[in-house]
Amino acid sequence: MFTSLKEELDSVIERDPAARSRLEVYFLYSGFKAIRAYRKAHWFYQHDMKFIARFLSQRARHKTGIEIHPGAEIGKGLFIDHGMGVVIGETTVIGDNCTLYQGVTLGGTGKDHGKRHPTLGNNVMVGAGAKVLGPFRVGDNARVAAGAVVLDEVPDNATAVGVPARVVRLNGVRPCNMDQIHIADPITQEFCRISLQLEKIQKQLDAAIRQKEEK
Repeated sequence: MFTSLKEELDSVIERDPAARSRLEVYFLYSGFKAIRAYRKAHWFYQHDMKFIARFLSQRARHKTGIEIHPGAEIGKGLFIDHGMGVVIGETTVIGDNCTLYQGVTLGGTGKDHGKRHPTLGNNVMVGAGAKVLGPFRVGDNARVAAGAVVLDEVPDNATAVGVPARVVRLNGVRPCNMDQIHIADPITQEFCRISLQLEKIQKQLDAAIRQKEEK
């Protein structure tokens, strides 16, 4: 138990430059408190004491602003940064060493039954305000940009951006930073490409008009 607790504390310190000590994380970090409460509630949920499990999860929600259903399956090293407004649904599965920022929703679409929430692989980062909705998988080492709305599967080592989200493949390179801002936006890139093409066509048209006038 103490080894597990130490690993959870160290995972926060490793990824949050503002964390100064294990003591600070243990007593003051709402994300850490929410995860510890989830671990207890999940134990009761697994032992078919679902009322107690929901009581503990709702109590943690009122204290931290983070709602984690006790039926969710969460691996080791989950870091919820700030955390206010985070929602994790009942059939969500989260792998090891994932990071969620404030306002993240791992939810369902309202039309599925059974498995209706997403599955996150290992080392996944989901940016502030992002919504991942549906029973699909977000692959290992994937990143979901801030504000994205993900409705389809995200491959391993890829980045999802936009509303609805589109995928930018990273050629198998593991994303190693926590930057939520400097992510290539495929929509913006496409607009830039079209703009350059229009500029080229305009220059060709101007040249043709000049040639005609000279004649």
